Amino acid sequence: MSAHPTRRAVLGATTAVAGGTLLAACSGSGSMDGMDGMDHGSTPAATPSGFVDPAGPEVVAAEARRGSGPVRNIRLTATATPLDLGGGRTVRSWAYGDKLPGQEVRVTAGDTLALTLANHLPEPTSLHWHGLALRNDMDGVPGLTQRPVAPGASFAYRFAVAHPGTYWFHPHSGVQQDRGLYAPLIVEDPKEPLAYDREWVVVLDDWVDGVDGSTPDAVLAELRKGMGSGGGMDHSGHDMGDMGEMGSTPKPSAGPSRMLMGATSEALGGDAGDVAYPYYLVNGRTPEDPSVFTAKPGERIRLRIVNAGGDTAFRVALGGHELTVTHTDGFPVRHTAADALLLGMGERYDVLVTAGDGVFPLVAQAEGKKAAALAVLRTGGGAAPTASVRPKELTGRLLMADRLAPDASVALPAKAPDRTVKLTLTGGMAKYDWAFDGKPYRPDARHPVRAGERVRLVFANTTSMWHPVHLHGHTFALAGGAGGARKDTAVVRPKQTLTVDFDADNPGLWMVHCHNVYHAEAGMMTVLGYRK
Repeated sequence: MSAHPTRRAVLGATTAVAGGTLLAACSGSGSMDGMDGMDHGSTPAATPSGFVDPAGPEVVAAEARRGSGPVRNIRLTATATPLDLGGGRTVRSWAYGDKLPGQEVRVTAGDTLALTLANHLPEPTSLHWHGLALRNDMDGVPGLTQRPVAPGASFAYRFAVAHPGTYWFHPHSGVQQDRGLYAPLIVEDPKEPLAYDREWVVVLDDWVDGVDGSTPDAVLAELRKGMGSGGGMDHSGHDMGDMGEMGSTPKPSAGPSRMLMGATSEALGGDAGDVAYPYYLVNGRTPEDPSVFTAKPGERIRLRIVNAGGDTAFRVALGGHELTVTHTDGFPVRHTAADALLLGMGERYDVLVTAGDGVFPLVAQAEGKKAAALAVLRTGGGAAPTASVRPKELTGRLLMADRLAPDASVALPAKAPDRTVKLTLTGGMAKYDWAFDGKPYRPDARHPVRAGERVRLVFANTTSMWHPVHLHGHTFALAGGAGGARKDTAVVRPKQTLTVDFDADNPGLWMVHCHNVYHAEAGMMTVLGYRK
């Protein structure tokens, strides 16, 4: 932890103390409260008058409409552990179990997921199910939808899984996601329309934890010093001395400077990122010792690609192959051909490829950062590609979500919005004061919506940085209507406005935030609250 607590840590401190013993006792007994399957000792402080409570009757009714299928029981442990990144590189970090990514969770749409998280970490934690439309009290946001899961305690997440697709899960506690605490969640379609022979889950990440003493908390502390005239940074981003309470002189264990300067991307509209990561990973492996997927020539392979990074967009291409995009963020699109994809943090894409004969590099280039991650597709003999390989497809037809159209089965019906919520993205690197509408996150500040409304969200980005914005508990349509792909995470370029629509059909208190983990923790988060 950094020496100075984060906003979220302060906001959740009282419930963490009160909730730790209670959570341990409730989880240990395995008891649940009646018909709705909720441990009511887990809810945070009282919801402000007039808003739906995360465990209220409206939430219970919405969950009942999702049905209750076969129960999939899973136990998951968050723990400190050594992680082998390949090539002789071992780091000590936090993870789910002892693997990176963590244990994949695979269910079928219609199932009920019953997953118990045991917290063996030295800090409180949580689990957010990124992209799922689920019951609000299982969404995993401490101080908003649940109390933090205290060290030594457990929490029983239980909810119906309604929609097939490629999802993932991670903490919503400080900058914990930028450690090894993430894993894919695959929801299979019982009526799968795609035909393919094999499936390859590809999880991308930028890695800093445990390298030369670095931690995500130390990275955040450095970023918070800012880059202005009083920010204590020269133009190379290196520390220039003691900056007082918020930016006190880093301890030796904080590691080298991780401030990134000069990273640019035309596709992202300018500045590509804040953090210089020492490693970029595919499925937990460095390019020098990559993960290898084997298949036979001519087989049709479904790739489920997840960007689990903290501060990095990845440009992904498979050497010698064309990609056919079939889904984004779990929802089907009209099949679209591309040579490369650009994924912001939190985004997912499913693609089909027909495997050639040989050995092929799957390269995830850290957009604008002059580095890349690597995995290998092997269908025959031949030498493995080197870490420096850059297939020509990376500079070919690049696809982002604005090029996609929804499959007719999931297109949002055309309808005028009943309510428009405008969120202005503000802040910058000088003061590291990222926020919506110039106001850092407070869990009691709500943008009201009502069940049954068509809601239009207008994201006006006044900053010089791109931001991948994520809405919890819902899927929206891009371009403010039925014409755009269905997503839960979308890139807002600098000085641009992104308009999306969604149907308010899942009552509760739902986060909207930038999925750059450092921007979010600095304050670029807010809440949509359903009115009673």
